[in-house]
Amino acid sequence: MQRFSFLPAALLSLALGTGPAQAANADTAWLASWTASPQAVWSSDFLFPSNVPAVLHGHTVRQVARLSVGGPRVRIVLSNAYGKVPLRIGAATVALAASGSAIEAGSLRTLTFSGQPSASVAPGAPLVSDPVDLPVPDLARLTVSVHLPQASPTSTFHWDGRETAWIAPHDQTQAPRIDDSPGVHTTTARLLLSAIQVEAAPAAQAVAILGDSITDGASASLGMDARWPDFLAERLAPQGVAVINAGISGARLLSDGMGSNALARFERDVLAQPGVRTVVVLLGINDISWPGTAFAPREQQPTLEELSSGYARLIAQARSRGVRVVGATLTPFAGALPGTPLSDYYQPDKDTLRQQLNAWIRSSGSFDAVLDFDAWARDPAHPLRLLPAYDSGDHLHLGDAGNRALAEGIALPLLLNQSPSPAYKAVLK
Repeated sequence: MQRFSFLPAALLSLALGTGPAQAANADTAWLASWTASPQAVWSSDFLFPSNVPAVLHGHTVRQVARLSVGGPRVRIVLSNAYGKVPLRIGAATVALAASGSAIEAGSLRTLTFSGQPSASVAPGAPLVSDPVDLPVPDLARLTVSVHLPQASPTSTFHWDGRETAWIAPHDQTQAPRIDDSPGVHTTTARLLLSAIQVEAAPAAQAVAILGDSITDGASASLGMDARWPDFLAERLAPQGVAVINAGISGARLLSDGMGSNALARFERDVLAQPGVRTVVVLLGINDISWPGTAFAPREQQPTLEELSSGYARLIAQARSRGVRVVGATLTPFAGALPGTPLSDYYQPDKDTLRQQLNAWIRSSGSFDAVLDFDAWARDPAHPLRLLPAYDSGDHLHLGDAGNRALAEGIALPLLLNQSPSPAYKAVLK
């Protein structure tokens, strides 16, 4: 079968270290160890506040991210995916994180871009730093600081970062801490930073999770790395397998939501990330439930055929790149979001479609493996609802205990192209 290569994807692969330039050193490869999928910053009249300033000018943005797999060298990826003008980077640093905004003494490294301490991120483009020698262990927390010397509209972000970030005046990229600086303020959104990569052995691999707010961790404890992909990363790191989170709160499979639709962002957020060999897909609940709500009052609900066709297109795209696809069933959501402007998010007919889609995921044979999150998360006494011990309280999102249960219920060989042993199957029963 002839395989076609399109220029934007090829350029993105080169930028992220997955193209021919990576072959320069046959003993090592670059591996995506952490990601935050870029979103377009929405207008002030949207249902949720953006939680970021409209313009950054002379500010330093400092963020903390926990890696999955470590390595001897690291590099970062900044994103101007939705920007309309170039984004000027005046200085940037990376360090091992201490508490709060503080960094570990002696770990600070100045980042360069093509050998220069400053750079410009073109509209719609990523920018990859040069590698720096900074040995980091598995599950290390890194602090990345970026200074923006010019007026910079905040066009690209990741809304639900589940981590505190600091925005402080002036260039404080070298500062030991910045949370005590005059004029500093905080946000839980991600700005600029979209990936951290580590140098690893050529056989190293990553599992990507493509999802919505359940994967993004909408109700996970802030700053505790308590999303279900975080718990999965803890299980896979000892095997040298990274886990990257490509979840976006409000994401949808077929249509744009609080981010681009999955079919549009799949290449950028999953397939172009270095080392990805498997992707888990947990998407569809917002496609089913947004129509008729304040999010999409005039939209029609998709059909099962449309949803399954969307999944089929993702699967075909992944397999053309040699990436395995694991499907996850949609978790229960009866009574979701009570007392909010989205209290009509759940309706019986929407749940009927969810169950039909779950039946297709389980039985169609389209996926390389299936994770039955619906069966694992539901209350046996009330199967349309989450188990109370797993429910965050809004009857849609899992709390920390539920996130841990999903991650610990996964037979890891299913993600690594291996068959579970009979003993492992017995344990799962």
